[in-house]
Amino acid sequence: MPATPAPPAPPSLMTVTGSTLVLVAPRRPARPPRPPRRSPAGPYRRLFALPGTRAFTAGNLIARLPMGMFGISAVMMIAGQRGSYALAGAVTATGLAATAVVAPLTARLIDRHGQARIAVPATLIAVLGSLSLVVCVALDAPAWTLFASYAATATTPNIGGMSRARWTLLLRGSPGAHHTAMSFEQAADEFCFMFGPVLAALLCTAVFPEAGTLTGALLLLTGMLVFTAQRATEPPPSGTPATRQPSPLRPLLPLLALFLCLGALFGSMEVTSIAHLDARGLGAASGPVLALQAAGSCAAGLLYGTLRPRGLRSCLLAMAAAMTLPWAAASAGSLPLLAGALLLAGMATAPTMVTAMSEVHALAPEGRLNESMTLAVTAILTGVAAGSATAGAAVDHLGTTTPYALPATAALLAAATLVTARAVTRTR
Repeated sequence: MPATPAPPAPPSLMTVTGSTLVLVAPRRPARPPRPPRRSPAGPYRRLFALPGTRAFTAGNLIARLPMGMFGISAVMMIAGQRGSYALAGAVTATGLAATAVVAPLTARLIDRHGQARIAVPATLIAVLGSLSLVVCVALDAPAWTLFASYAATATTPNIGGMSRARWTLLLRGSPGAHHTAMSFEQAADEFCFMFGPVLAALLCTAVFPEAGTLTGALLLLTGMLVFTAQRATEPPPSGTPATRQPSPLRPLLPLLALFLCLGALFGSMEVTSIAHLDARGLGAASGPVLALQAAGSCAAGLLYGTLRPRGLRSCLLAMAAAMTLPWAAASAGSLPLLAGALLLAGMATAPTMVTAMSEVHALAPEGRLNESMTLAVTAILTGVAAGSATAGAAVDHLGTTTPYALPATAALLAAATLVTARAVTRTR
């Protein structure tokens, strides 16, 4: 078989310099430059290159960390000093109920008058409530003083909502960057609710019972002062009385029902996992195993910020499928499988929360953004309480494996709520 002839070499170039003939080697065509590799951190670098973003984010994270500390710190302090988990649970439940009422009102004032003007005094009231709780517990004051003190902490501003409002102002007209910012905020939420309880438990056990509450109060006040000092990125107050603005309840009602279902998912998953591990003599593993779920959500939130956003219905269906994994793992009776299933389930929650919060931004009336986001958080907290109670009753009557069906059911209800709401909207 004849050999394939080699391609002809490019002709040499000749030139004459004086009396000398010079052969010039041909120039090879330049290779096209390789496209730069896209780093997953690239969108976040561009995000925090904006003036003022690093400063208000630092204050935001410091003030947000105590959100995962106060509940467990109060329970450990009251139960340790008074010897009653029933009293501790009732006090924290009262604080949650007070927050559901007070938080939207505080957010409404922030929208109307500005973040620094309202958030700082509201934080001072909350910090005084925490200090009062410590004093009342230490002095063995009547039980009603504990309820009153902890209820005062309901004035704590929604620092996550205020931070999201700043990003929305800075990134108006840049939907891709706004999606990255909302993903970062969700990851920050998960980190604080993952690390906060661990820090609180460590302080209350290794230092003294009041250390968790005192440290949380100090971090909240310090972070809020740093955050509100960044006036250049603060959204301008609306200055309009709420009675003259459209209420956010009507446009947000379908989403609030969805957030209620998501809260029920979180509450039922936590209670069921704690009960399941405790029933197998693995109660000490509850914290690390549950932290895997938050870690998965935190990592997925950061990754989701570098990707194209998905539709909310797709996110909900994917999350419903992921929530069946812990049920299957619990049925198999394997702790490593359960830990891995909770990690994957956590990874499915962040995209859903980011996408749902983005819809809150889109539907919030002008000048009512912080109130709208606080209503969403309130719906989640209400759902957490309902989900926790439902899972507790299910554990008592059905054992610790079957209640793992509750999170998947809650996710399907959230998807059904969304589909129904959109169908009703189209028929109007």
